[in-house]
Amino acid sequence: MADSIELKAPNGTTWTQPTGLFINNEFVAAKSGETLETINPFDESVIAKVASGGAEDVDIAVAAARKAFKSPEWSDLSAQERGALLWKLGDICEKNAHIIATIDAWDNGKPYQQALDEDVGETISIFRYYAGWADKIYGQTIETSKAKLAYTKHEPLAGVCGQIIPWNFPVMMAAWKIGPALACGNTVVLKPAEQTPLSALYLASLIKEAGFPAGVVNVVNGNGRSAGSRLSEHPNVDKIAFTGSTTTGKAIMKAAASNLKAITLETGGKSPLLVFDDCDLDQAVKWSHMGIMGAAGQVCTATSRLYVQDTIWDKFLDAFKKHTKENTNVGSQFAANTNHPPQVNKAAQEKILSYIDSGKSEGADLIHGGTQSGIPNKGYFVEPTVFTTSNNDIKIVQEEIFGPFVVIQPFKTEEEAVEKANDSQYGLGAAVFTKDIMRGHRVAANIEAGMVWINSSQDSHFGIPFGGYKQSGIGRELGQYALQSYTQVKAVHVNLGTYL
Repeated sequence: MADSIELKAPNGTTWTQPTGLFINNEFVAAKSGETLETINPFDESVIAKVASGGAEDVDIAVAAARKAFKSPEWSDLSAQERGALLWKLGDICEKNAHIIATIDAWDNGKPYQQALDEDVGETISIFRYYAGWADKIYGQTIETSKAKLAYTKHEPLAGVCGQIIPWNFPVMMAAWKIGPALACGNTVVLKPAEQTPLSALYLASLIKEAGFPAGVVNVVNGNGRSAGSRLSEHPNVDKIAFTGSTTTGKAIMKAAASNLKAITLETGGKSPLLVFDDCDLDQAVKWSHMGIMGAAGQVCTATSRLYVQDTIWDKFLDAFKKHTKENTNVGSQFAANTNHPPQVNKAAQEKILSYIDSGKSEGADLIHGGTQSGIPNKGYFVEPTVFTTSNNDIKIVQEEIFGPFVVIQPFKTEEEAVEKANDSQYGLGAAVFTKDIMRGHRVAANIEAGMVWINSSQDSHFGIPFGGYKQSGIGRELGQYALQSYTQVKAVHVNLGTYL
């Protein structure tokens, strides 16, 4: 197959799209010759075919990354020079922002303006942020006695970082993982999601343009069961960073045990949002809606469980239904007013729809949506769906659905709200709405989640650590905390006794 093709998106943007595997700074075909089709979720049309790598291709990419890690072209670069390369990559991404946003909108289905402002905007910021950190990673001296000098060094991991990213924020998730890994001096083999490989491949071309040495970043498209599995178990991969489902995260964790790889897992979520009766109701409704319906619910931290104090129950439900009805614009990802995009593929759409039947059969009340009213015949759309219940044990409350699907429950007391919020295998995010700042901090402290928003939801920042409790993952991404996942600490002991 060709290493690249010319594409023209529905918004008129044209570019040269790489279609091969990116190994050693070159785009190459998969050894098997197999390909993946990438589909436009809006109209189910085929956008392109790209190479589908397998175990043999992963082996070649890992060898290239291992060689690059040891090569003076990379290992002898100063930290400042690594930072300069990352900053240049951010500049090149900014120059090509329109193309990157077009790719992710077309490939993923999300509205173009959202892809441009949020996803690509954060991608640029992340590369610049970690560019600034590159020469500020250092250890400390440790006082022991006059006869001894002890100090620590923060060094790269012993070689290759395998990185597996999801389909919901394709280019941004690549930046989340590549940025800190390169700032710390590691090399990378990245596997994009098979549903959305295009922006990672385009980013690879920009990485080469920025001047990174061959083999420092490699991109192997492929299915999880082949490329992903091999990357996770590979004996010459020293670190796995994964974002995706909890089930897949568990499988990766088992595979990584083969050589005790360092792991970072950002997995599933079923985030609660607590609305107290002293909140600003209008703001609570707007943030609650955005927290679950934004990106059609395809966000790991989506606040898919709403707990509303019984004293404002009716007011909140009426306002939430009204706001949902008035703020649902279904359409093409390239239409200016679209804010309710499709799900990523047919399987995702069918999974979400199956939970509507589950909710009804388990006694929950369907109060909005769930009928596919106003949904186009073509495209993987799901109507915004709202259930109410008082039963915290049913499937639609306990299982991650990953769609525009929310369950609202009443509570009487703060203690009851916290108890229900924590009654979950997940602990990724949570939100609290109250004007009582003491209550806000108290509830945030008592909720079992890695991130808690007070009087907002989902407004994350690349400088703030991101990760979860319980089965929502291990480790943290973003901010200074991510650097800990890509360095190891060496302690040096110097005997000064001979010289005293």
